[in-house]
Amino acid sequence: MAKTRLLLLLIFLLAACQPSSATPTSTSTPKATATKTPPPTATPIPISNFDVEEKDLNGVEIEFWHAWFGAPAALLDLQVAEFNEENPWGIKVKASYQGSYNMLFNAVSDTLDTATPPRIVLALPEQTSVWRERGAVKNLSPYIDDPIWGFSADEKNDIPASFLAQDQHGDEQVALPAQRTARFLLYNKTWGAELGFDAPPLTFENFEKQACSANKFMRADENLENDGKGGWIVDFDSMAVLAWMLSFDGSPLDDNGNYQFISDKNIDTFKNLKNLYDKGCAWLTTADTPYDQFAARSALFITAGMEDFPEIDRAFAEANNSDTWTVHLLPGAERGVIITYGSSYTLLETEDDAEALASWLFIKWMLTPENQAKFAKSTALFPLRTSAIELLSDYEKDNPHWAQAVGFIEDSENYPQLASWHKVRYLLEDGFEYIFRFNVQAGSVAAILSQMNTTAQELNK
Repeated sequence: MAKTRLLLLLIFLLAACQPSSATPTSTSTPKATATKTPPPTATPIPISNFDVEEKDLNGVEIEFWHAWFGAPAALLDLQVAEFNEENPWGIKVKASYQGSYNMLFNAVSDTLDTATPPRIVLALPEQTSVWRERGAVKNLSPYIDDPIWGFSADEKNDIPASFLAQDQHGDEQVALPAQRTARFLLYNKTWGAELGFDAPPLTFENFEKQACSANKFMRADENLENDGKGGWIVDFDSMAVLAWMLSFDGSPLDDNGNYQFISDKNIDTFKNLKNLYDKGCAWLTTADTPYDQFAARSALFITAGMEDFPEIDRAFAEANNSDTWTVHLLPGAERGVIITYGSSYTLLETEDDAEALASWLFIKWMLTPENQAKFAKSTALFPLRTSAIELLSDYEKDNPHWAQAVGFIEDSENYPQLASWHKVRYLLEDGFEYIFRFNVQAGSVAAILSQMNTTAQELNK
């Protein structure tokens, strides 16, 4: 029996070792597809547009001419000294005061054909335009856009477009802003409320209504000497006159960029303002400034620049007047306008690339947000970098009129970018003043504008 079991076990084992007669089902395994790994892309190394090495900047001396005085000049001298002490390239800047802007313009113009012109000039844009026509001004666009030495995209966008536009000619940025201000309409809000108005005027129609109401108030008392006062004190400043023109959709230029004062919109502007005077709702002052009259409630409105705000505050304090005054655009038919203006950093032509780059680096440094915050505090003018406003929160709280003005930056416009504007701006002032001083009838302003037109076209030749 045991032998039988052993035999059966042996047969079973032999059978188990035989290959199976069943054909297995074939399972297809997909072949792995080879994936090509792209070679790593090298990060582009920024290359400067200028063939200047950092060591070439060491010891470069820059002559810098300006027309600033007072507090702005004092701060400028301090910042030049700080740059000379701390800049990592060893650049030295020498700042020199040249007197008024006209004196500066003549001094620079006289040196352009010599071997010793200054390298940087703090000039008015219309003056820079004259030098540009002589081929004496460097285009700053390559410096602004340089991948090594220029502005980043955020830095470019940090300077308000209207400030940059003042020095743009086509695709050339021929200078960068150094100071910007504007003339605003100032309004005695407290007195306006007492006259029955709950808001400042946003249109000329409402401006006229409030100005005439103030004059009516003056005529209601027994003092005959103030019967012509109460409304707006006429301002002949070219930037105010131009703002009025633009607010009525007028312009000193035609569609081709040529002077054209004689137009329906410009005539409407001058007529409206002269009619305001003829009605007794605007008046002329013999004082050097209108600040005391504004503080004494002899005028509901005046126009003034940002730099005047501290002095106006002092006038109210000296008059023991606690009225609230506010800052506004100059109102036109349907919109308000201000014109920004001020000096700019101009880089004069030079064949010395290191000198030009060193000059650019100083200009760039002066426009840092930190420096702009210091300048705004010193001058009470616009900060030239939007990010500087964040550094001025305490100043903003202490100077509400400055803060109101800064809020209108996006509404600002520019004057004509023509070299002849440095002459034509005075023509605009004189023509406007003539209408009031010689009491030209409102219906005759077109004749004055026609004469201005002829003279402006002659000056532009």
